[in-house]
Amino acid sequence: MTSRTDPAEHLSDLARLRRVKDRIDREYAQPLDVEALARGVHMSAGHLSREFRRAYGEPPYGYLMTRRIERAMALLRRGDLSVTEACFEVGCSSLGTFSSKFTELVGVPPSVYKREADDSRAGIPSCLEKQVTRPVRNREAPTRKPD
Repeated sequence: MTSRTDPAEHLSDLARLRRVKDRIDREYAQPLDVEALARGVHMSAGHLSREFRRAYGEPPYGYLMTRRIERAMALLRRGDLSVTEACFEVGCSSLGTFSSKFTELVGVPPSVYKREADDSRAGIPSCLEKQVTRPVRNREAPTRKPD
């Protein structure tokens, strides 16, 4: 994690990063920013971002947006919310940013996802639905072939 050689300090850093990750998982719909997350574990924002990326493969903001998109996917599959309502429900304040990030992670815009959600999961048991419909992180979404 750091250049420190003390295993106790290394474990302490890992525990603080886990607390940040758990907080994001719990409070994804709240207005969270890296500075507030860092203050909560007594780190600087830059140090938190570097160490979080090193530990989990993406920065805290990226992880937060992935959690929000995952939840938005579930809301859109449910079918009773519009894309705009789902955007605000998961804590995003910009529909444009939400739509761009959704498209990047899922591979299709949220409006298309909502429209196609019923067809794409037909025959999938509900116990497997979350695993099958989980967004792909780090710009690895499959490209959509034209019809």
